[in-house]
Amino acid sequence: MSTLFPPPLSRLYLLAFDHRNAFEHSLLGLSGPPTADEAEAIRRMKMLIYTGFRLALRQGARRDGSGILVDEQYGTHVAAHALEDGSLLAMPVEKNGQHEFDFEYGQDFGAHVETFDPAFTKVMVRYNPEGDAGLNARQRERLAHLTDWLQQRGRRFLFELRVPPTNAQLEAVGGDLERYDTELRPLLLVRAMEELQAGGVEPDVWKIEGLERPSDCENVARQARAGGREHVSCIVLDHRTGWKRMERWLHAAGATPGFIGFSIGQTIWWNPLRAFQEGQLTAAEAAQRISENYQRALITWDKAALRSPLQRMEASPA
Repeated sequence: MSTLFPPPLSRLYLLAFDHRNAFEHSLLGLSGPPTADEAEAIRRMKMLIYTGFRLALRQGARRDGSGILVDEQYGTHVAAHALEDGSLLAMPVEKNGQHEFDFEYGQDFGAHVETFDPAFTKVMVRYNPEGDAGLNARQRERLAHLTDWLQQRGRRFLFELRVPPTNAQLEAVGGDLERYDTELRPLLLVRAMEELQAGGVEPDVWKIEGLERPSDCENVARQARAGGREHVSCIVLDHRTGWKRMERWLHAAGATPGFIGFSIGQTIWWNPLRAFQEGQLTAAEAAQRISENYQRALITWDKAALRSPLQRMEASPA
């Protein structure tokens, strides 16, 4: 079967809620597998998030590049609605809640991808180039297999890369995660991307934890497109952050050629869902808050993107 390459996207703004542990353990406070009623409660919350997304579009948020990232376990109904609505859909194939990447459905992952036919097949991978060499090698092998499968079918690959600190790295910054994020993680990100690419892992879009400095964003984008990979792009994800820090990350990435958007989750929906659970908001009010938060991210991105020479050139009249 020949290798196919889908055309690259110039914009991608994902509302991400493919989380599973966050709903089970953090929102519902479960210590074990959910009951049927608890699983249904999670499904309703995911539908509420999607309602907020659709509300944002009805209220004027841009449709070009806007989409959702949702899981099959609790979001099958949401995925069906998104496909019916014509919304851009991304879905994960990684097994949830473990540090080593593996397929949620084993070697049957392909049947699940083809059933839903998402615009992007997504993985979340923890990979530190100074971490366990055996673990890294096993992950590269599985991810290269996924790359081949997707490329042979002309499907887009969305790769969420997390670089958690090793004990030695954390000790080197006095246990300060913010120092690690600023001082060590940017270079480790580039090294991890280079190792993965050398191992045959070829995303269409890298989903990257936010970076404070534009120069770090430039280095990441340069590595993403190294070696003739001009069609490859990057987007920003939210992790361990609030709005102020998230906006700094969006400003840094939005002004960097090679970054085309974001994939933001808990920053957008966590507080509205928590308030809904506690009876402080109605479902309609929670959906409106989610809509406003998603639009806030879009506005922040657009303001930052206009600082990019390339974006300014594209935005100027002919």
